[in-house]
Amino acid sequence: MPTDLTNQYPAAGVAVDVRRLIRLADRLLTECGVADHTVSMLLVDDREMTRLNNHYRGKNKPTNVLSFPFAEGADESLASIPVKELGDIVISVDTALRESIEFGQTLFERLTWLTIHGMLHLLGHDHERSAADEQAMLVKEQELLDKVKNHRRTTMTKLAINVDHVATIRQARGIADPDPVAAAAICEMAGASGIVIHLREDRRHIQDRDLQLLRQTIKTKLNLEMGANKDIITVALDLKPDLVTLVPEKREELTTEGGLDVLAQKKKIAKVIEKMARESIPVSIFADPDPAQLAAANEIGATFVELHTGKYCDAKNESERNHEFMLLSSAAEEAARMGLRVCAGHGLNYYNTAPIAELDTVEELSIGHAIIARAVFVGLDRAVRDMLAIIRQADMTI
Repeated sequence: MPTDLTNQYPAAGVAVDVRRLIRLADRLLTECGVADHTVSMLLVDDREMTRLNNHYRGKNKPTNVLSFPFAEGADESLASIPVKELGDIVISVDTALRESIEFGQTLFERLTWLTIHGMLHLLGHDHERSAADEQAMLVKEQELLDKVKNHRRTTMTKLAINVDHVATIRQARGIADPDPVAAAAICEMAGASGIVIHLREDRRHIQDRDLQLLRQTIKTKLNLEMGANKDIITVALDLKPDLVTLVPEKREELTTEGGLDVLAQKKKIAKVIEKMARESIPVSIFADPDPAQLAAANEIGATFVELHTGKYCDAKNESERNHEFMLLSSAAEEAARMGLRVCAGHGLNYYNTAPIAELDTVEELSIGHAIIARAVFVGLDRAVRDMLAIIRQADMTI
């Protein structure tokens, strides 16, 4: 990731949204035209900030922010720096908290201004050089502040709902209900932007009859998940769904486990994509957040990648979850840079979806089990609307 943030602030009871601060710094790098550079951020208390001021500036007191450019005259020398690193920004959360109270701001609003201020120092701005420099920096600070405050996606994150689990319940009794076709209609009326189904080789849940009825009745988008199996490929070419998502498939698995290994079967998958392209069916690859797999998907002509969020969702602790989130965030940015359209899914629920929905490059989330499970208690319409509310709230976050 372009931003590396270390939180050394020890005070209990003061929560700093580190993930959101990282996204803010990454966006500032883009807005300042240095998205290919990295910046390091360090959050400290007043005691540590006083120590740094003593050591580097001969001042025995804390300040709100310090900047340490990787190279002096950063504006003029960026192109010649072998390592594309802007430098370090150090922020005292103690001072930021006092200032937020003084100025009637939230803590994050104050941290936003301090991050902008520190970033501009790294880029060569200096309000202490002259009155003109001070005014120029103030103007630039306000410009960046307006941009990050008003930033929104050009389109809101979409929600596609997998109705396989409705069919699983039906197949358990071998009767006609509940009907995944009816479930899909309810999901669409509640605001879903697409319906996902997985036609497995063993027909354990979705049946051929479901495919035909869903193709005829869906008003939004039909995404057919499938293995690269000859018979299923034939079905897909005949059905002509709006999107095909290629996934790994094992008979013994309860649900799809892990992303598709594109590197190990590039020729085979490339042929499937070519066949679908002849029928104007775009293809998405269900992939782990691995740059090599993403590059392979792009090379063989995939239109989308759906990032596998399973490891993030199954994380045993916050540290592990943050690690997996950073891998997903980085992979989403990398895929977008390649020109791939980015979706994400697997294991997402009402507690872990928001951070993924906040990623700017992710345009659609595919969620099934959590919504169908919640529908048992609150009804399907309400379950869909509750998930959409989480996604829309995430869209409004910097």
